[in-house]
Amino acid sequence: MFKIYFQDFKKDVSFPFITKNTKEFIDLNQKKFHTIGIGVTFSPNLKANVYQSARLALLFKASLVLIHVGEASQEKSATFSSCLAPFIKDGLIAKVVFNPGEPVGSILESVKQNGIDLLILGALQRENFLKYYIGSIARKITRKASCSVMLLINPSVEQLPCKHIVVNGLEDEKTPATISAAFFVADALSSEKITIVEEVYNSDIGNVQDDKSLRKSTLLKEKISRREDSRIQKILEDIPQNHKENKLIASQPIFGKRGYSIGHYAEVVRADLLVMNAPKASGFWDRLFPHDLEHILTELPTDILIVQ
Repeated sequence: MFKIYFQDFKKDVSFPFITKNTKEFIDLNQKKFHTIGIGVTFSPNLKANVYQSARLALLFKASLVLIHVGEASQEKSATFSSCLAPFIKDGLIAKVVFNPGEPVGSILESVKQNGIDLLILGALQRENFLKYYIGSIARKITRKASCSVMLLINPSVEQLPCKHIVVNGLEDEKTPATISAAFFVADALSSEKITIVEEVYNSDIGNVQDDKSLRKSTLLKEKISRREDSRIQKILEDIPQNHKENKLIASQPIFGKRGYSIGHYAEVVRADLLVMNAPKASGFWDRLFPHDLEHILTELPTDILIVQ
């Protein structure tokens, strides 16, 4: 038997991790994600969310923090203890924090207090316009979080394979780190395929009005595709070789609206995980007229990892 510890940030900020063998995880500085957090509520998906986050923590060799927005109680502690038990036996380092208050603020506070660099959240796959405009808890946290965020649309108690990962290849200063994170995750999950998608605005290739403009557009697309492929290849040179072994690595230029195009692509190819750059700060007009990542947050095509 192990003892589960809990914390109320308003009273105390010091308590130990649950651990079977801490020495197994002393090399955390070598990992992409050191501490994983997950917001947990007493919903039908509680067990599935905890199991999936615990498996990821073990695979990433990271510690796990369960964040519950609410008061602590022995009954709640016993429930979390029961969910964590199988993974503690396998060497998982874990703890539970109870942080009463407004959900978004409480979870973001817990992220900072515990040094969490990957936050996992359950998410609705589709939202109507009213819900989108108001903003669900998961979407609000995603926009404000200082760490990477993973949104789960179909958490499972049983381990499911993650065969195909799609990652954005935008020409952006954040993209190399995002692609590196995608390969780290693919290596940990034994994924078979990674597709790097380069989204190109349709405006970059002009309007097609006749045969002449069609030929011009086709040639320009080919030129852009070669340029994008060359840029991606340079990024891949810096990815550790062991993260690239035994994987089919593909690159796919897509011409269309950013965010919407890659989300649609991930849905069509039935990707198991979509990896994206973290969004820039969203303003009022971005909420009314969503673009880029906001399209994906509104209608998630699959589980998504947003790399900060």
